[in-house]
Amino acid sequence: MAKKLSIIRFKPKPEHYEAFLNDVIENGKDRDPEFPHFCVRAGDEVIAVVVRDADNFEQKAQDGVVNWLDERRPMLQEYDPVNRHTIPLSGDLVE
Repeated sequence: MAKKLSIIRFKPKPEHYEAFLNDVIENGKDRDPEFPHFCVRAGDEVIAVVVRDADNFEQKAQDGVVNWLDERRPMLQEYDPVNRHTIPLSGDLVE
């Protein structure tokens, strides 16, 4: 089975850092162990690392991540006008 790895950088507003970090952690709970979710604290950023099934990657990414992110945009600083609230990187996971 092909897998995708996504790394998504977020920069929470300082007053929302802990709440946003907890939201990212909570969002990763109860995932299939075959598709793990990690959360990294990196200075003023929160980084989510997620393994997903490649066949369902696009649809799930659009359905789940966009809705989840839309609810939390007020908690985040924009990186720039192009990336806005996230800097994502996704690719095929090579094992």
